[in-house]
Amino acid sequence: VHGDFGESAMSFRGARFFSTTGAKAYKVAVLGGAGGIGQPLSLLLKQNPNVTKLAIYDVAHAKGVAADLSHINTPAQVTGHVGDAELGAALQGADVVVIPAGVPRKPGMTRDDLFNTNASIIQKLSDAIAKNCPKASIAIITNPVNSTIAIAAEALKKAGVYDPKKLFGVTTLDVTRARTFVASKKGLDVTKVDVPVIGGHAGGTILPLLSQTKPAVKFTQEEIEALTVRIQNGGTEVVDAKAGAGSATLSMALAGHEFVNNLLRGLKGEKGVVACTMIESSLTPCKYFATPVELGPQGVVKNLGLGSLSDYEKGKLENEVIPELKSSIAKGEQFANKA
Repeated sequence: VHGDFGESAMSFRGARFFSTTGAKAYKVAVLGGAGGIGQPLSLLLKQNPNVTKLAIYDVAHAKGVAADLSHINTPAQVTGHVGDAELGAALQGADVVVIPAGVPRKPGMTRDDLFNTNASIIQKLSDAIAKNCPKASIAIITNPVNSTIAIAAEALKKAGVYDPKKLFGVTTLDVTRARTFVASKKGLDVTKVDVPVIGGHAGGTILPLLSQTKPAVKFTQEEIEALTVRIQNGGTEVVDAKAGAGSATLSMALAGHEFVNNLLRGLKGEKGVVACTMIESSLTPCKYFATPVELGPQGVVKNLGLGSLSDYEKGKLENEVIPELKSSIAKGEQFANKA
């Protein structure tokens, strides 16, 4: 089943993406839709035939982005919403809420350096989701995802509307990078490669399962170590290359759209939709943990688990991924539960 999320990733390249069979009406709200990730993500969503309503929300500039998008000749109806007073209208009736809101990293910053600013934003937005669209599937892009997923969960729990099958930390970009870097290193067709990535979405918590690469491929230990480090540090590579002008926005928008499209395919009742994503999980000592997951009309249908790990992967999981991820989750929960 793991292999399926490679094909689904690429479905937007072919006719399947534009197929309208079994078309249902879905509203997607993008919170942070005027930002560096939000704009290209919204552009991709405007082209998605599964989206009939697209709400762009931000603290500024959302109406301009919405006006611009609204001229594109695809069926999705676009609305723009600015500021606290209009957040409710952006969310009402949403089937999926995707959240790229917040501040990006600059060179020398870790994702955790964003914590205070972005934690407050996620808490506020989660409270609004609880009030306006409590049954929506929620996809969190805002970093540090390892903490913001816990903040969102706590806010939804307080409001009595938390559904663990419908809250997701978006880790798709780690999979996107793994596919790209592995294909490049081994001379494979990048559209056919798949690599599950488990754990979290920051540095040492990101664990590409290179032993489960499809098609099956042999790596030397040196290649495994180099690829693992590059996949873990892919975000920093972009932050440094942009030299203060932001973090990964275009690749993140594409990965975010791939994940939202998979959520919509699941909602529509398509079978066998699989994606790696961070969800509430009992597979490890970490309360939230990314693994391949089957998606359906109610969100998570089944956690497909870790699969069989190499000794190298087991060591990384136990010694690096779990301790750091547990600590980031606890930090999010503490923030959410303080006074």
